[in-house]
This record gives sequence, C-alpha cells and structure tokens, in this order.
Amino acid sequence: MYDFLTAPHPIRTVLIANRGEVACRVIATCRRLGLRSVAVWSDADHDAPHVRLADHAVRLGPAPAVDSYLNISALLAAAHACGADAIHPGYGFLSENADFVRACIAEGLIFIGPSPDAVAAMGSKIEARRIARDSGVPVVPGFEARDASDVELADAAARIGYPVMVKASAGGGGRGMRRVERPADLPAALSAARAEAGAAFGDATLFIEKLIQSPRHLEVQVFGDGQGGALHFYERDCSVQRNHQKLIEEAPAPNLSADTRQTLLDAALSLTCAIRYGGAGTVEFILGQGDSQPYFLEMNTRLQVEHPVTELICGVDLVEFQLRQAAGLPLPLTQDQIRPKGHAIEVRLNADRPEQGFLPATGPVLDVIAPPGLRFDRGIEAGTVVGSHYDPMLAKLIAHAPDRDQARLALADGLSGLALPGIATNQAFLRDCLLAPDFAAGQATTDFLTRSFPNGWHPDPAALLWLRGQAALACIAANPGSASPLTRTDGFRSAGRPARVPLHLQDDYGETDLTLTLGPVPQVTYSTGTADLTDPPRHWRDGDTLHIAGRGLTLAAHVTPLAQARMTRAPDTPEGQLTAPLTGRVTQVHVAPGDTVAQGDPLVVMEAMKLVHTLTAPHPGRVTRVACAPGETLPAKTVLVDIDPLS
Repeated sequence: MYDFLTAPHPIRTVLIANRGEVACRVIATCRRLGLRSVAVWSDADHDAPHVRLADHAVRLGPAPAVDSYLNISALLAAAHACGADAIHPGYGFLSENADFVRACIAEGLIFIGPSPDAVAAMGSKIEARRIARDSGVPVVPGFEARDASDVELADAAARIGYPVMVKASAGGGGRGMRRVERPADLPAALSAARAEAGAAFGDATLFIEKLIQSPRHLEVQVFGDGQGGALHFYERDCSVQRNHQKLIEEAPAPNLSADTRQTLLDAALSLTCAIRYGGAGTVEFILGQGDSQPYFLEMNTRLQVEHPVTELICGVDLVEFQLRQAAGLPLPLTQDQIRPKGHAIEVRLNADRPEQGFLPATGPVLDVIAPPGLRFDRGIEAGTVVGSHYDPMLAKLIAHAPDRDQARLALADGLSGLALPGIATNQAFLRDCLLAPDFAAGQATTDFLTRSFPNGWHPDPAALLWLRGQAALACIAANPGSASPLTRTDGFRSAGRPARVPLHLQDDYGETDLTLTLGPVPQVTYSTGTADLTDPPRHWRDGDTLHIAGRGLTLAAHVTPLAQARMTRAPDTPEGQLTAPLTGRVTQVHVAPGDTVAQGDPLVVMEAMKLVHTLTAPHPGRVTRVACAPGETLPAKTVLVDIDPLS
C-alpha cells in the first residue's frame, strides 16, 4: 500500500467497471495490495459475489447493459460518489472504448489501461491493420474502408477470392464475424454481421479479409511502458474456438518452432512500441497450416480472459502490473527475468448447451464444488441466478503442470470432479475436447470442433446411462413409498430375485424409460445398455427436481413410475409451432400471418447473452399466427410462430 500512496499518481481506491468473474479477479489483487475496491452492479446483480467481495458497492441502474455497465455517466458518478482514484475496466463492456477512457481522464480519474489514442487506434481493426503494415508486421490480405458499401465489399471479396471472412471493425469476442464461402451468401452475411456488431459495440462498420483455411490462432501477451518500450510474456495458443469465441487457451503454444515463436514475439513488440502503448495488451495472429509466417489479426487493448495461463507459467500477477503502471511505478521485472516454466491450460465454463448447438442456458446455481489443486476463477456461487442479459461465461478452470500432458490430464480430471448443479454448462464437452486426439497431440486448429465432432457433440452414452441410473436410484431411495421394492418385507429381494423397478426419467438430455435392478449391486438398464450403479455421486434436491453430478456431467432429473408417466405424458409440440429455444429478447420478426415460407427462411431473431440467434422455418408452410413482437423478452419454450405445413 505504501508504494501506491507515494506513487507519482497515487491510488487508494479502485472502482471496477465490470461484473462477474473479472470483477472478482481484480478485487482479489486490490485486496492483496491493500487497495480499497469498489464494485458496481445492475439490478440483475444486486446480490452477486463481486458486490459482496468489494469493500464498497454502488448501483448503476437496470439490468440491460446499456443502462448499467455501458452507462458512462453512471460509472463516473459512482466513482465520484465513493471517492475512487482509478477505474479498472476489466474485459468486455467499456474496456476498449476510447470515449470512456477520455471521460475518465477528463473527470480526473486514472484509467487503468492504455491511452485513449492507443485504444482508438487498435479498437478499429481497420486502423490497426494500417498501423501493423506501417510497422512491418504482415497482415491478412483484405479490404478495409470505413464507409464501404455492400457493393464495394462484394467487389473486394471477388478480387480477394472466396472464401472470405466478414469482420466488424470494432469490438472483439468473435461478434460481427461471418465466414462466406460463395458470392450468393455475402449479402446475408453482411446483414447479420452488421446487426450483431451494432448490438454488441454500437458500431456496424465491416471489412473483409481472405479466409486462411484451418489456421492456428496465436497471441502474444505484451506490456508497454507508454514511452515506446515494452515487455512480452511469451505466447498463447487459442485455436479451440466456436464461432470465433475461444473455449480453450494454453501457454506456451505447443509444437511451435523456435523461429516462428521469435517471429511472433518480435512482431508483437514492434507493433506495441510503434504506438507507444502503455499497459497490458495482446497482439493476435493466425498461422496457416504448414506455414512459418504468422499474420497479424488485431490487438486487444485490455486484459484478456485467458491471462491466467500466462500468469501461471511466468509467475506474475498481470493485474498488479496494470495497477503499478497506472500509478506511475516501475514494473518489477525486466525482459530477461521473465522465463516461462511448465505448461498451463484454461477452459471457459459457459452457461450453454453444447448438445443443442450451444444455446445459452439460464437458471439458479445451487452449489459450486471446485476440484482441488486447480485455479478456479469464478463470478458465481451457490444462489447465483444466471440470466440472459450478459455473457454466458461463468468461470474458468486452469491447470498448471511441469509439462503439457500433465496439465491436460489434470484439467480433464478437474472437469470430471467439478459440480455446478442447477445450471447447464459446457463442462462435459470441454472435457471431451481435452481428450480428443488432435488436442492431445497439440494439433488443434480453428476448425478443431468440426473435425473432432463432425456430427456435433453429444454426451458419452455410458456416462449418461450411469448418471441417469444414479438419479433414478437416488429418487427411489429418497421417496420409498409403501409400494417400493426398497421397503418390501416379504423376502422378494432376499430370495435371490432382485427387484426390478420400471421408471420414466426426464432430464436435460431428453427423456427415457429405464429399469432399475435392485440387487446386491444395483444396476440400470435401458436401450443403450446396462451399468452398475457403484460410487454414488453428489446430488441436490430443488422441489421435485433432483440435480446430480458425476463423471463430468450434471443432470436436472424428474423421475416417475413408468405406469404413471404413461398416463400423464404430455402431447408432443405441434409440428407447425416454432418455440423459443432459449430465454431472450426478440429483436426482429421477419414474417406476418398469411406469409408463405420455405424451409430455412428466417422467421424471428432473438438476442441472449450478447449473441444473436436467427430462428428459421423448420419446413415449408403458411404462417397462421405470430405470437411475439420486437422488444419482448420471452422465456424458453414460448410459442413464437405457428406455421401450417404445406401439403
């Protein structure tokens, strides 16, 4: 604390202009350094962990981000109200907004990050490409012009040659990006990318790049002194992605030659020094298969989500470095003192459903059981309610070990032991990614998911059978009833004839009929096979729902006797009904009653967790009813459109 009080730019109190996991992360470093932390919250986050962890907390406004975490006036008022000296932006929201940086400085607040000029220069991918070229850093062939029309972009795509990538100039996180294979698909891609970029960043400017097929996504963690000097903390590999959003990150990059690594590091430092960058940043590159020349993609002028893997291999706290640099204090290390040790891998735990095309999930978190021995950065706890207003990332699980394989297997084991009952996550999917042959060999590229799961991801049938059986067994044991074989006293079980209990089970992955065999070793049987029900896992009750977690899977199960289920089974959803696959806000309705649609035609656009989802016609037909309107926020399974199928 003494250093910060006597620093050239003294800091006593830091307001964190963010929420969730990153807010908790920054608060932890502030506490260790003796700095007072201030959290901000929207009405959706009034009881969130970051609010209680901070020394003080201030309400910003209603749940929508535009009224709270993106409200610059509210953030500045909160900073003044609590006596903050500095603002840490975290990542996402306003972390790369040059106007926010300028507003902080104008109000006499220290912005913990780079200058507004550096943020503006790199915040525009179009401008960043120009600066990179001027610095001698190779960029992907493309076309950029701030006011380019669709015709100009189409002409450029034809010159560059398909396939191409449509990209938003502003923001990051994969939003506003579309892969285009042929000219006929370009107009729809431009429209969708503009809508997503405008919603996420308030800037719908697009540009086009040549699509580098199956590349690796590599990046370098840099830290500039603001005077033209910079350090690097080596590279990360972030090739495992879905829709250009990273899922698994690791450091150092596997199977990278020493020459290519040095090329990456030199290019990243050249760009960082050219703009006299100050603070933590990441310079991102792609590397084509069999190529040794990386191409510049963009620079993120903030702390990255994946910064823990760099911290673990380099033994540093990058948030502390940010605070020191903002206060005008010297950095505690020189370049020759930064020596990576071991290997670190991180997975992002998201509230989504991989088996349903990664649709966002919402609901309450009943408990958090973290595996021992791993770093677990989180913004949730028991009682947290995950809504549809913000990013779906809940937490990050990170393993560090002497070598890559040890880190990979430790992380896979950790995902098997992690339990977040109450909310659907991508936990089991991430475990399968870590165990996939391409990832195990360090050969992942950005098309890893389509190669490793060509038919989409589905849970391991044996693990699902075992966990469903355990759920059924736990329900029977908790509700024995007079007719249950568990309470029979007539010797039925002890005479060598195990009791068989036919049941119906409904859970996150569907519904099925199964049979429990209650012998010395209980078993479960259904169409996919038989499993012994040994080693009972954890379970939780929430009303008539049993939540159970084990072998990397978590289920929310309803179990009823089979005869009862057959009598009360609800009818199937009518063929012509389109229902909301997620809780979200309707942003566009493309049809009206009486319209004729073909299969695949867009009907409704919904937005949830900062992602845009276009819902299409499941078959040809005539629209008979539209039951939603733009601006409405609707829960999952709400009927949106009725379509009378064409005969």
